[in-house]
Amino acid sequence: MSIQFGTDGWRAVISDTFTYANLRMVSQAIADAVISPGWLSLSKLESVENPNRVVVGYDTRFLSDRYAKEVSRILAANGLEVYLSQSAAPTPAISFAVKNFGAIGGVMITASHNAPRYNGVKIKAPYGGGALPEQCKLVEMYMNDNEINMRGPNIMDFDQAKSMNRIVMFNPVIDYSNHIRTLINFDVIAESHDLRVIVDSMYGSGHGIMRNLLQGTGIDVAEIRGEMNPGFGGIHPEPINRNLGALASAIAAGMGNLGLATDGDADRIGAMDERGTFIDPHKILALAIRYLHQNRGLSGALIRTVSTTRMVDCLGRNYGLEVFETPVGFNYISDHMLERDVLIGGEESGGISFKGHIPEGDGIIMGLLITEMVAASGGTLGQLIEDLTNEIGAFYYDRTDIRLKRPVAKAEMIKFLTDNAPAELNGEKVVEVSTKDGVKYILADDSWLLIRPSGTEPVLRVYSEGRSLEMVKELLAYGNSIADKVK
Repeated sequence: MSIQFGTDGWRAVISDTFTYANLRMVSQAIADAVISPGWLSLSKLESVENPNRVVVGYDTRFLSDRYAKEVSRILAANGLEVYLSQSAAPTPAISFAVKNFGAIGGVMITASHNAPRYNGVKIKAPYGGGALPEQCKLVEMYMNDNEINMRGPNIMDFDQAKSMNRIVMFNPVIDYSNHIRTLINFDVIAESHDLRVIVDSMYGSGHGIMRNLLQGTGIDVAEIRGEMNPGFGGIHPEPINRNLGALASAIAAGMGNLGLATDGDADRIGAMDERGTFIDPHKILALAIRYLHQNRGLSGALIRTVSTTRMVDCLGRNYGLEVFETPVGFNYISDHMLERDVLIGGEESGGISFKGHIPEGDGIIMGLLITEMVAASGGTLGQLIEDLTNEIGAFYYDRTDIRLKRPVAKAEMIKFLTDNAPAELNGEKVVEVSTKDGVKYILADDSWLLIRPSGTEPVLRVYSEGRSLEMVKELLAYGNSIADKVK
């Protein structure tokens, strides 16, 4: 089939591959999977409180609400009790609801940070995080089996399902917000006299939540791009520098001195300091580690993906905290959060979560934690970055994506890159070669170069981090030259 699940679900172009017919097939396969005996064992759980309950949510994209209803009536037709969000909601709110309700799983209709023409499906496991790769493979197995046996989806009339309480409408934001209040110190935020926050929801399903929570503290908070716009104003709703011109303009116009941005389904975070300088997730993750350990006195393992900053490693060494590296995808971070005592886990794309929260990237709670950090410091986000640099030195990061004519053979690429690993790069010794996800050359000064194929498209991604801009430039140039040989 043309439907395949990547590291974070299934995404496709609306009315091309993402059609009602295909969505029905996916929904039936999800129903088959969560009902099967293997689903719970793959979740590493012995039982859940409500094994017949499934939570369904959706973002602000075109037709997302209609797609969510379609999913709900198919799940209901398979004997499941569906809790359907009554309006667009963030992915972390839906994930929290899955765990909070003791449900067997969840479905989120979203294409996250992708362009407006896309929509997608994220599958949620009982523990309140993304489904593991093995669980997605189980869904694919049922989907292929249903196609081979020409078994169509079970479908129930939506209104009939509601009247029978097979579909129950609910507001996921209420319990989610109450949970957040237990993890963020709003009293510290309320004591700040100079903090003025601008929330950029990028027209996504996180709109209103961070603003409402912060307004309760009495600080000055404004929200931009918080209205409904299924086309996202023509941009990708991804909180990276090139998409945050509106936030930079709002800061320049004097609307605030701290900018917080979330993506289309609010599971990613980006920030801007008082000068309108973009603060990427690498620095946000490092600042959060520093604050949670030094200010809150918390400890635990630090988890990062292979493409995420080694500032994490520097801080881990300084604080005596163990660091674990995972392949790209928050579900691998979730694995660690379920298995051991974890202080925080994060990835390059802006998905971050910390101790006490669900094992799911959450842009809203991280935006609020940034606000708490700045308020507690009595200064600005820019000053916090300066303090971090003084402690561990400067780190710079960049990435390029190389479009391929055909998908690269990953095993061959890894063999070529490991067999031809350099002894040094730009004068720094290569001390380790990692093949956890692609091939990563790690240098003696914590600089690194990573070359890895995308899991969802014919693209080769080249990442680098260095202790100087020159090092980053040289690493990328070397990576691009090597990537040309394996295209």
